[in-house]
Amino acid sequence: MPFVEFIAGWISGAVGLVVGHPMDTVKVRLQSQSKYKGIFDCVARTYTHEGLHGFFKGMAFPVLTVAISNAVVFGSYSNALDYLTQSRSRERNQDKQASLTAVFTAGCFSGFTQVFVTAPIDLVKVRLQNQTRMDQYRGPVHCLSVIFRQDGFRGLFRGMWALALRDIPCYGLYFLPYEVTCRMLTEKGKEPGSFAVLMAGGIAGVVTWAFATPMDVVKTRLQMSGGGGRVYRGTLHCVTVSLREEGIRVFFKGLLLNSLRAFPVNAATFLSYESLIRTFTR
Repeated sequence: MPFVEFIAGWISGAVGLVVGHPMDTVKVRLQSQSKYKGIFDCVARTYTHEGLHGFFKGMAFPVLTVAISNAVVFGSYSNALDYLTQSRSRERNQDKQASLTAVFTAGCFSGFTQVFVTAPIDLVKVRLQNQTRMDQYRGPVHCLSVIFRQDGFRGLFRGMWALALRDIPCYGLYFLPYEVTCRMLTEKGKEPGSFAVLMAGGIAGVVTWAFATPMDVVKTRLQMSGGGGRVYRGTLHCVTVSLREEGIRVFFKGLLLNSLRAFPVNAATFLSYESLIRTFTR
């Protein structure tokens, strides 16, 4: 089963990345650079100066490594949910559908476990997405080596605490609306169909990013700190400075793009994952 989850996680994660990466690049630039007036200005200037390729900067590394992070997320979630469900069933001597509390708890656990894997990958992605000149980083490996040379091993985990504050509760929220929507759109005793999975995945993505965006802004700014962006001493300092200089609206930069990107990306990710798991386990 772990090997099946690994392969399914890789493919479904890669599908989601390809679908959403261009919008993610625009979102990252809006959050970390103040030179853009808005979404359309960022899109126009990126295309004018860097062409279509500019929207896909930093995609190769996450696509190659998404197998690990997605396998950790889905594997941790399913195992934690199995454990919580079995414990509850033993206590009551009956098999019941997983409670929503168990779903949320298992989701939070998956968010915690993947932070340690995702932090360096996301750091490299953000640095490459923000690169507007080609002489700073020649690619993901060069980016990793530059960060390691400048800041040591700890530098590879820059922004990790903000990432944890974003992902631990938000992965709980991620799986919760997915499960609720699937149950609403599926007849009792049957497996969710493609439409139910698509809708549930899309809704889960939108709900999650609505809550995740404020800390996502902080995470992105911390990851750019020391890499050409403003230097922050930590998560609290970044929050304080950003709030003082730009007001409360700063924490919602990229919210529209996150929401627009979240539905197709997560619908595609969940449908791919569920379809592959069913295919491999039959």
